[in-house]
Order: sequence, then structure tokens, then C-alpha cells
Amino acid sequence: MKDLLFTNWHVMRIFRLAFAVFLFTQAYYTHEWFFIAFGLFFFIQAIFNTGCGSNGCAIPKK
Repeated sequence: MKDLLFTNWHVMRIFRLAFAVFLFTQAYYTHEWFFIAFGLFFFIQAIFNTGCGSNGCAIPKK
């Protein structure tokens, strides 16, 4: 678990984390608590390094 959290950080993973923090702060300032659900989505993707890779979610042809 420690290796998952502290290794393999790339630009897209950092962007997901920054976007999640942005959504959390916007939810707090605007009192639109629905943004927390979107923030959690991107936060979980950033922490567990899930989501589309460099292939853009393409399905292999073979």
C-alpha cells in the first residue's frame, strides 16, 4: 500500500489530485455539496492510480 501511494506519480495523477482539491474547495466556498462527489471520484483515481492510461482508454484490437 505504501508503494502504491508514494511511487509512480506522473502529470495526470498530480492533475487529478489538484482537480479534486479544487472541487473540494469550491464545494466549501459555494456550499454546493454535490461537488464533493466529483472531488471524491478524482481523489480516488489519484490515490489509487486508476483511470485511463496513456492509450486513452482504447480497447486492444487483438
